[in-house]
Amino acid sequence: MASINLIESFQDFKDAENIDRPTLMKVLEDVFKTLLRKKYGSDDNFDVIVNTEKGDLEIVRRRLIVEDGEVNDPLAEIAYSDATKIEPDFEVGEELYEEVDILDFGRRAILAAKQTLASRIGDLKKNVLVKKYSDRVGEIVSGEVYQVWKKEVLLLDEEGNELILPKSEQIPSDYFKKGENIRAVVKKVELKNNTPVIILSRTHPSFLAKLLEIEVPEIFDGLIAIRKIVREPGERAKVAVESFDDRIDPVGACVGMKGSRIHGIVRELKNENIDVINWTNNINLLIQRSLTPAKITSMDVDLERKHADVYLKPDQVSLAIGRKGVNIKLACELTALDIDVYRDNEGEVEEFDIDLDEFADEIEPWVIDEFKRIGCDTARSVLDLTVSELERRTDLEKETIEDVRRILKEEFEAE
Repeated sequence: MASINLIESFQDFKDAENIDRPTLMKVLEDVFKTLLRKKYGSDDNFDVIVNTEKGDLEIVRRRLIVEDGEVNDPLAEIAYSDATKIEPDFEVGEELYEEVDILDFGRRAILAAKQTLASRIGDLKKNVLVKKYSDRVGEIVSGEVYQVWKKEVLLLDEEGNELILPKSEQIPSDYFKKGENIRAVVKKVELKNNTPVIILSRTHPSFLAKLLEIEVPEIFDGLIAIRKIVREPGERAKVAVESFDDRIDPVGACVGMKGSRIHGIVRELKNENIDVINWTNNINLLIQRSLTPAKITSMDVDLERKHADVYLKPDQVSLAIGRKGVNIKLACELTALDIDVYRDNEGEVEEFDIDLDEFADEIEPWVIDEFKRIGCDTARSVLDLTVSELERRTDLEKETIEDVRRILKEEFEAE
Protein backbone atom coordinates (compact mmCIF):
# COMPACT_ATOMS: atom_id res chain seq x y z
CA MET A 1 0.00 0.00 0.00
CA ALA A 2 1.22 3.55 -0.76
CA SER A 3 0.59 4.99 2.68
CA ILE A 4 4.00 4.09 4.16
CA ASN A 5 5.79 5.85 1.33
CA LEU A 6 3.55 8.88 1.33
CA ILE A 7 3.32 9.47 5.05
CA GLU A 8 6.95 10.08 6.03
CA SER A 9 5.76 11.34 9.40
CA PHE A 10 5.57 7.70 10.54
CA GLN A 11 9.30 8.00 11.15
CA ASP A 12 8.48 10.62 13.78
CA PHE A 13 6.38 8.02 15.58
CA LYS A 14 9.31 5.64 15.74
CA ASP A 15 11.50 8.44 17.15
CA ALA A 16 8.93 9.63 19.69
CA GLU A 17 9.73 6.97 22.26
CA ASN A 18 8.41 9.05 25.18
CA ILE A 19 4.91 9.28 23.72
CA ASP A 20 2.72 6.34 24.70
CA ARG A 21 1.45 4.13 21.83
CA PRO A 22 -2.29 4.54 22.49
CA THR A 23 -1.92 8.31 22.18
CA LEU A 24 0.02 7.95 18.94
CA MET A 25 -2.59 5.64 17.48
CA LYS A 26 -5.41 7.99 18.47
CA VAL A 27 -3.68 10.90 16.69
CA LEU A 28 -3.23 8.83 13.53
CA GLU A 29 -6.85 7.72 13.58
CA ASP A 30 -8.08 11.29 14.06
CA VAL A 31 -6.03 12.60 11.14
CA PHE A 32 -7.20 9.94 8.68
CA LYS A 33 -10.82 9.99 9.87
CA THR A 34 -10.77 13.71 9.08
CA LEU A 35 -9.68 12.79 5.54
CA LEU A 36 -12.52 10.29 5.29
CA ARG A 37 -15.12 12.81 6.45
CA LYS A 38 -13.93 15.33 3.87
CA LYS A 39 -14.12 12.77 1.05
CA TYR A 40 -17.19 10.69 2.01
CA GLY A 41 -19.04 12.96 4.42
CA SER A 42 -18.85 10.41 7.27
CA ASP A 43 -16.35 8.00 8.83
CA ASP A 44 -18.93 5.70 10.43
CA ASN A 45 -18.26 2.72 8.16
CA PHE A 46 -14.47 3.01 8.06
CA ASP A 47 -11.87 1.42 10.31
CA VAL A 48 -8.38 2.93 10.56
CA ILE A 49 -5.95 0.18 11.59
CA VAL A 50 -2.61 1.49 12.82
CA ASN A 51 0.60 -0.47 13.27
CA THR A 52 3.03 1.94 14.94
CA GLU A 53 5.68 -0.76 15.34
CA LYS A 54 6.01 -1.24 11.58
CA GLY A 55 5.11 2.36 10.84
CA ASP A 56 2.16 1.71 8.54
CA LEU A 57 -1.63 1.76 8.52
CA GLU A 58 -4.58 0.60 6.49
CA ILE A 59 -8.09 1.93 6.03
CA VAL A 60 -10.89 -0.63 5.70
CA ARG A 61 -14.40 0.22 4.44
CA ARG A 62 -17.39 -1.85 5.70
CA ARG A 63 -20.60 -2.13 3.65
CA LEU A 64 -23.66 -4.39 3.86
CA ILE A 65 -24.54 -6.34 0.68
CA VAL A 66 -28.16 -5.73 -0.33
CA GLU A 67 -30.38 -6.71 -3.29
CA ASP A 68 -29.87 -4.73 -6.49
CA GLY A 69 -31.99 -1.59 -6.48
CA GLU A 70 -32.35 -1.54 -2.67
CA VAL A 71 -29.29 0.59 -1.87
CA ASN A 72 -30.55 3.42 0.33
CA ASP A 73 -27.22 4.52 1.84
CA PRO A 74 -24.25 4.18 -0.56
CA LEU A 75 -21.80 4.70 2.30
CA ALA A 76 -23.15 1.79 4.34
CA GLU A 77 -24.58 -0.50 1.63
CA ILE A 78 -23.53 -2.02 -1.71
CA ALA A 79 -25.59 -3.69 -4.41
CA TYR A 80 -25.22 -7.47 -4.80
CA SER A 81 -24.13 -7.20 -8.46
CA ASP A 82 -21.37 -4.70 -7.51
CA ALA A 83 -20.21 -6.91 -4.65
CA THR A 84 -19.87 -10.02 -6.85
CA LYS A 85 -17.57 -8.08 -9.17
CA ILE A 86 -15.16 -7.84 -6.24
CA GLU A 87 -15.67 -11.43 -5.09
CA PRO A 88 -18.11 -13.87 -6.82
CA ASP A 89 -18.85 -15.85 -3.63
CA PHE A 90 -20.55 -12.99 -1.78
CA GLU A 91 -24.21 -13.32 -0.76
CA VAL A 92 -26.89 -10.81 0.22
CA GLY A 93 -26.75 -9.98 3.94
CA GLU A 94 -23.01 -10.40 4.24
CA GLU A 95 -20.60 -7.54 5.00
CA LEU A 96 -18.06 -6.50 2.44
CA TYR A 97 -14.67 -5.38 3.76
CA GLU A 98 -12.71 -3.36 1.24
CA GLU A 99 -9.30 -1.71 1.65
CA VAL A 100 -9.16 1.98 0.73
CA ASP A 101 -6.14 3.17 -1.24
CA ILE A 102 -4.83 6.41 0.22
CA LEU A 103 -3.95 7.58 -3.27
CA ASP A 104 -7.70 7.87 -3.88
CA PHE A 105 -7.82 10.87 -1.55
CA GLY A 106 -5.76 12.99 -3.92
CA ARG A 107 -2.30 14.46 -3.61
CA ARG A 108 -3.41 17.74 -2.02
CA ALA A 109 -5.45 16.02 0.71
CA ILE A 110 -2.56 13.63 1.46
CA LEU A 111 -0.10 16.53 1.76
CA ALA A 112 -2.47 18.38 4.14
CA ALA A 113 -2.85 15.21 6.23
CA LYS A 114 0.91 14.77 6.35
CA GLN A 115 1.38 18.34 7.61
CA THR A 116 -1.38 17.95 10.19
CA LEU A 117 0.17 14.68 11.37
CA ALA A 118 3.63 16.22 11.73
CA SER A 119 2.14 19.17 13.62
CA ARG A 120 0.17 16.94 16.01
CA ILE A 121 3.24 14.80 16.72
CA GLY A 122 5.25 17.95 17.35
CA ASP A 123 2.65 19.16 19.84
CA LEU A 124 2.69 15.78 21.60
CA LYS A 125 6.48 15.92 21.91
CA LYS A 126 6.25 19.44 23.35
CA ASN A 127 3.62 18.37 25.89
CA VAL A 128 5.74 15.40 26.94
CA LEU A 129 8.79 17.67 27.34
CA VAL A 130 6.85 20.23 29.36
CA LYS A 131 5.43 17.57 31.67
CA LYS A 132 8.80 15.87 32.09
CA TYR A 133 10.60 19.03 33.19
CA SER A 134 7.67 20.55 35.07
CA ASP A 135 7.82 17.47 37.29
CA ARG A 136 11.58 18.04 37.75
CA VAL A 137 11.51 21.70 38.82
CA GLY A 138 13.92 22.02 41.75
CA GLU A 139 15.93 18.95 40.72
CA ILE A 140 19.49 18.85 39.43
CA VAL A 141 20.00 17.95 35.78
CA SER A 142 23.16 17.52 33.74
CA GLY A 143 23.63 18.80 30.24
CA GLU A 144 26.32 19.19 27.60
CA VAL A 145 27.26 22.70 26.52
CA TYR A 146 26.20 23.06 22.89
CA GLN A 147 26.46 26.80 22.36
CA VAL A 148 27.79 29.70 24.47
CA TRP A 149 26.28 33.14 23.88
CA LYS A 150 26.70 36.46 25.61
CA LYS A 151 23.40 36.31 27.52
CA GLU A 152 22.88 32.55 27.88
CA VAL A 153 24.27 29.06 27.40
CA LEU A 154 22.46 26.38 25.40
CA LEU A 155 22.72 22.84 26.80
CA LEU A 156 21.50 19.51 25.48
CA ASP A 157 20.27 16.75 27.79
CA GLU A 158 20.79 13.03 27.17
CA GLU A 159 17.78 12.97 24.81
CA GLY A 160 18.89 16.00 22.82
CA ASN A 161 16.35 18.39 24.39
CA GLU A 162 17.44 22.02 24.60
CA LEU A 163 18.00 23.58 28.03
CA ILE A 164 18.77 27.25 28.66
CA LEU A 165 21.12 28.60 31.35
CA PRO A 166 20.77 32.43 31.33
CA LYS A 167 23.69 34.65 32.33
CA SER A 168 21.65 35.89 35.29
CA GLU A 169 21.43 32.29 36.59
CA GLN A 170 25.18 31.66 36.30
CA ILE A 171 27.73 32.09 39.09
CA PRO A 172 29.78 35.22 38.23
CA SER A 173 32.99 33.19 37.82
CA ASP A 174 31.37 30.45 35.70
CA TYR A 175 33.16 29.82 32.41
CA PHE A 176 31.87 27.16 30.02
CA LYS A 177 33.32 25.57 26.90
CA LYS A 178 31.48 23.68 24.18
CA GLY A 179 31.24 19.95 24.92
CA GLU A 180 31.61 20.45 28.68
CA ASN A 181 29.13 18.73 31.02
CA ILE A 182 27.64 20.97 33.68
CA ARG A 183 25.09 20.62 36.44
CA ALA A 184 22.27 23.01 37.28
CA VAL A 185 18.85 22.96 38.86
CA VAL A 186 15.62 23.20 36.84
CA LYS A 187 14.22 26.61 37.80
CA LYS A 188 11.08 26.83 35.63
CA VAL A 189 9.46 25.73 32.37
CA GLU A 190 7.97 28.38 30.10
CA LEU A 191 6.07 28.32 26.82
CA LYS A 192 7.26 30.93 24.31
CA ASN A 193 5.44 30.99 20.97
CA ASN A 194 4.08 27.52 21.82
CA THR A 195 7.65 26.24 22.27
CA PRO A 196 8.80 24.82 25.63
CA VAL A 197 11.73 26.70 27.18
CA ILE A 198 13.46 24.95 30.10
CA ILE A 199 15.29 27.49 32.29
CA LEU A 200 18.14 26.23 34.49
CA SER A 201 19.90 27.95 37.38
CA ARG A 202 23.19 27.62 39.26
CA THR A 203 22.49 30.58 41.55
CA HIS A 204 19.16 29.51 43.06
CA PRO A 205 19.25 28.30 46.71
CA SER A 206 17.66 25.01 45.61
CA PHE A 207 20.85 24.18 43.65
CA LEU A 208 22.88 24.29 46.86
CA ALA A 209 20.12 22.38 48.69
CA LYS A 210 20.21 19.56 46.12
CA LEU A 211 24.02 19.42 46.16
CA LEU A 212 23.87 19.02 49.95
CA GLU A 213 21.25 16.29 49.57
CA ILE A 214 23.58 14.41 47.20
CA GLU A 215 26.64 14.77 49.47
CA VAL A 216 24.97 14.31 52.85
CA PRO A 217 23.04 11.00 53.20
CA GLU A 218 21.41 12.20 56.44
CA ILE A 219 19.63 14.98 54.51
CA PHE A 220 18.50 12.55 51.82
CA ASP A 221 17.19 10.17 54.49
CA GLY A 222 15.30 12.96 56.26
CA LEU A 223 17.33 12.85 59.49
CA ILE A 224 18.57 16.40 58.88
CA ALA A 225 16.37 19.16 57.48
CA ILE A 226 17.54 22.28 55.66
CA ARG A 227 15.53 25.10 57.23
CA LYS A 228 16.77 27.99 55.11
CA ILE A 229 19.43 28.83 52.55
CA VAL A 230 20.57 32.32 51.55
CA ARG A 231 23.22 32.91 48.90
CA GLU A 232 25.34 35.55 47.27
CA PRO A 233 26.42 33.33 44.34
CA GLY A 234 30.17 32.84 44.09
CA GLU A 235 30.79 34.80 47.30
CA ARG A 236 29.10 33.31 50.34
CA ALA A 237 26.15 31.17 51.43
CA LYS A 238 24.56 30.46 54.78
CA VAL A 239 22.72 27.20 55.40
CA ALA A 240 20.58 26.70 58.51
CA VAL A 241 20.09 23.01 59.33
CA GLU A 242 18.26 21.06 62.02
CA SER A 243 18.59 17.46 63.16
CA PHE A 244 15.66 15.20 64.07
CA ASP A 245 18.02 12.78 65.82
CA ASP A 246 19.74 14.03 68.99
CA ARG A 247 22.70 11.76 68.25
CA ILE A 248 23.46 13.54 64.98
CA ASP A 249 25.28 16.88 64.87
CA PRO A 250 23.73 18.51 61.77
CA VAL A 251 26.60 20.94 61.17
CA GLY A 252 29.24 18.24 61.54
CA ALA A 253 27.32 15.88 59.26
CA CYS A 254 27.03 18.51 56.53
CA VAL A 255 30.66 19.58 56.71
CA GLY A 256 32.04 16.05 56.99
CA MET A 257 35.37 14.79 58.34
CA LYS A 258 37.93 17.55 57.70
CA GLY A 259 35.41 19.21 55.40
CA SER A 260 35.24 16.21 53.06
CA ARG A 261 31.53 16.64 52.25
CA ILE A 262 31.45 20.41 51.88
CA HIS A 263 34.63 20.73 49.79
CA GLY A 264 33.09 19.13 46.71
CA ILE A 265 30.16 21.56 46.89
CA VAL A 266 32.48 24.53 47.35
CA ARG A 267 34.37 23.54 44.19
CA GLU A 268 31.11 23.13 42.24
CA LEU A 269 30.08 26.63 43.36
CA LYS A 270 33.42 28.19 42.31
CA ASN A 271 34.87 28.48 45.85
CA GLU A 272 31.74 29.98 47.40
CA ASN A 273 32.20 30.17 51.19
CA ILE A 274 29.49 28.10 52.88
CA ASP A 275 28.57 28.71 56.52
CA VAL A 276 26.54 25.84 57.97
CA ILE A 277 24.76 26.78 61.20
CA ASN A 278 22.32 25.15 63.62
CA TRP A 279 18.76 26.38 63.16
CA THR A 280 17.02 27.66 66.29
CA ASN A 281 13.75 29.43 67.13
CA ASN A 282 15.64 31.57 69.64
CA ILE A 283 16.02 34.74 67.55
CA ASN A 284 18.95 36.11 69.60
CA LEU A 285 20.88 32.89 69.15
CA LEU A 286 19.99 32.75 65.46
CA ILE A 287 21.33 36.28 64.94
CA GLN A 288 24.52 35.34 66.75
CA ARG A 289 24.99 32.25 64.57
CA SER A 290 24.02 34.03 61.36
CA LEU A 291 26.82 36.59 61.79
CA THR A 292 29.46 33.84 61.82
CA PRO A 293 32.46 34.14 61.95
CA ALA A 294 32.06 37.34 64.01
CA LYS A 295 31.52 37.14 67.78
CA ILE A 296 28.77 39.34 69.22
CA THR A 297 29.14 41.19 72.57
CA SER A 298 25.48 42.21 73.00
CA MET A 299 22.33 43.01 71.02
CA ASP A 300 18.97 44.76 71.19
CA VAL A 301 16.17 43.09 69.21
CA ASP A 302 12.86 44.70 68.31
CA LEU A 303 10.67 42.03 66.72
CA GLU A 304 7.79 44.42 66.05
CA ARG A 305 10.03 46.60 63.88
CA LYS A 306 11.94 43.54 62.65
CA HIS A 307 15.14 45.26 63.64
CA ALA A 308 18.25 44.37 65.66
CA ASP A 309 21.17 46.48 66.91
CA VAL A 310 24.25 44.32 67.34
CA TYR A 311 27.34 45.40 69.30
CA LEU A 312 30.75 43.86 68.68
CA LYS A 313 34.34 44.45 69.66
CA PRO A 314 36.17 46.64 67.14
CA ASP A 315 38.17 43.79 65.65
CA GLN A 316 34.95 41.84 65.01
CA VAL A 317 33.04 44.55 63.10
CA SER A 318 34.73 43.92 59.76
CA LEU A 319 34.11 40.18 60.13
CA ALA A 320 30.41 40.78 60.80
CA ILE A 321 30.04 43.04 57.78
CA GLY A 322 32.16 40.85 55.50
CA ARG A 323 33.66 41.53 52.10
CA LYS A 324 31.42 43.90 50.10
CA GLY A 325 28.92 43.73 53.00
CA VAL A 326 27.92 40.20 51.99
CA ASN A 327 28.03 38.61 55.46
CA ILE A 328 25.62 41.04 57.11
CA LYS A 329 23.36 41.07 54.03
CA LEU A 330 22.97 37.27 54.23
CA ALA A 331 22.46 37.42 58.00
CA CYS A 332 19.58 39.87 57.43
CA GLU A 333 18.01 37.51 54.86
CA LEU A 334 18.45 34.46 57.08
CA THR A 335 16.91 36.06 60.17
CA ALA A 336 14.36 38.23 58.25
CA LEU A 337 15.55 41.21 60.33
CA ASP A 338 17.28 44.51 59.57
CA ILE A 339 20.57 44.25 61.45
CA ASP A 340 22.72 47.29 62.29
CA VAL A 341 26.26 46.71 63.55
CA TYR A 342 27.95 48.96 66.12
CA ARG A 343 31.33 49.01 67.79
CA ASP A 344 31.07 48.16 71.47
CA ASN A 345 32.96 50.86 73.39
CA GLU A 346 31.46 49.95 76.76
CA GLY A 347 33.92 50.43 79.61
CA GLU A 348 36.15 52.77 77.61
CA VAL A 349 36.43 56.44 78.43
CA GLU A 350 36.58 58.23 75.13
CA GLU A 351 36.44 61.90 76.00
CA PHE A 352 38.52 62.76 72.97
CA ASP A 353 40.37 61.24 70.05
CA ILE A 354 43.40 62.44 68.09
CA ASP A 355 43.84 62.46 64.33
CA LEU A 356 46.85 60.41 63.21
CA ASP A 357 48.15 63.35 61.19
CA GLU A 358 48.86 65.08 64.52
CA PHE A 359 51.65 62.56 65.06
CA ALA A 360 53.47 63.36 61.81
CA ASP A 361 56.49 64.65 63.74
CA GLU A 362 56.97 61.25 65.44
CA ILE A 363 55.52 58.76 62.88
CA GLU A 364 56.63 58.48 59.25
CA PRO A 365 53.94 59.78 56.80
CA TRP A 366 53.96 56.54 54.80
CA VAL A 367 53.24 54.61 58.01
CA ILE A 368 50.28 56.91 58.75
CA ASP A 369 49.04 56.39 55.17
CA GLU A 370 49.21 52.61 55.66
CA PHE A 371 46.97 52.83 58.73
CA LYS A 372 44.56 55.12 56.88
CA ARG A 373 44.39 52.57 54.07
CA ILE A 374 42.68 50.08 56.42
CA GLY A 375 40.34 52.71 57.87
CA CYS A 376 42.36 53.71 60.95
CA ASP A 377 42.64 57.49 60.78
CA THR A 378 42.61 58.27 64.53
CA ALA A 379 44.74 57.19 67.47
CA ARG A 380 41.97 55.25 69.20
CA SER A 381 41.03 53.39 65.99
CA VAL A 382 44.60 52.04 65.90
CA LEU A 383 44.67 51.16 69.60
CA ASP A 384 41.31 49.39 69.36
CA LEU A 385 42.88 46.75 67.10
CA THR A 386 45.38 44.15 68.32
CA VAL A 387 48.98 44.02 67.10
CA SER A 388 48.33 40.76 65.29
CA GLU A 389 45.21 42.17 63.58
CA LEU A 390 47.13 45.26 62.44
CA GLU A 391 50.02 43.11 61.25
CA ARG A 392 47.62 40.96 59.25
CA ARG A 393 45.76 43.85 57.63
CA THR A 394 48.69 46.16 56.86
CA ASP A 395 52.07 45.77 55.20
CA LEU A 396 53.87 46.97 58.31
CA GLU A 397 56.41 45.07 60.41
CA LYS A 398 55.47 44.05 63.95
CA GLU A 399 58.16 46.29 65.46
CA THR A 400 56.84 49.33 63.57
CA ILE A 401 53.29 48.67 64.75
CA GLU A 402 54.44 48.28 68.36
CA ASP A 403 56.39 51.57 68.16
CA VAL A 404 53.34 53.40 66.80
CA ARG A 405 51.07 51.97 69.50
CA ARG A 406 53.61 52.99 72.19
CA ILE A 407 53.68 56.57 70.88
CA LEU A 408 49.89 56.74 70.82
CA LYS A 409 49.48 55.24 74.30
CA GLU A 410 52.02 57.67 75.79
CA GLU A 411 50.03 60.58 74.34
CA PHE A 412 46.83 59.42 76.05
CA GLU A 413 48.63 58.62 79.31
CA ALA A 414 50.17 62.09 79.30
CA GLU A 415 46.73 63.61 78.88
